[in-house]
Amino acid sequence: MDLYPNIKIQEADFDLTTEVNNLREGHRDIGAVVSFTGTVRDINEGDEVSILELEHYPGMTEKALEKIRIEAHERWHLESSLIIHRIGKMYPTDQIVLVAVASRHRENAFYAAHFIMDYLKTNAPFWKKETLPDSSERWVDARITDQEAEKRWAV
Repeated sequence: MDLYPNIKIQEADFDLTTEVNNLREGHRDIGAVVSFTGTVRDINEGDEVSILELEHYPGMTEKALEKIRIEAHERWHLESSLIIHRIGKMYPTDQIVLVAVASRHRENAFYAAHFIMDYLKTNAPFWKKETLPDSSERWVDARITDQEAEKRWAV
């Protein structure tokens, strides 16, 4: 049995339409679905990026993402939500993350999706490594702007 059915950590790409349809299945009370799809950029810190590789700790990562998802449900009335985060090697323009939130009203969905994404950027246990065109590699640290964005949600 899947401990966290609304959390998916996977190497494979995902299809936005399929995932949103699955999120809405069985929920006739949904009036709004807000989704965010993050993609791999070809530049970071002024340097061209050829490959982005993500690592995680199985079990620990899912638990952390589920905690973020549940907190969103506690703050806003949501009918359903989903977090998909890819791992492994990805290339510029590849999809990397999907946050989808469904609620009766759009405001709750917008706030919750924004909250989840801000918390993912700072609290999700992923390790990112970039490969540059010259084959050099570097680990990516959390940005100060991501940490500032998270602060807006403090209670």
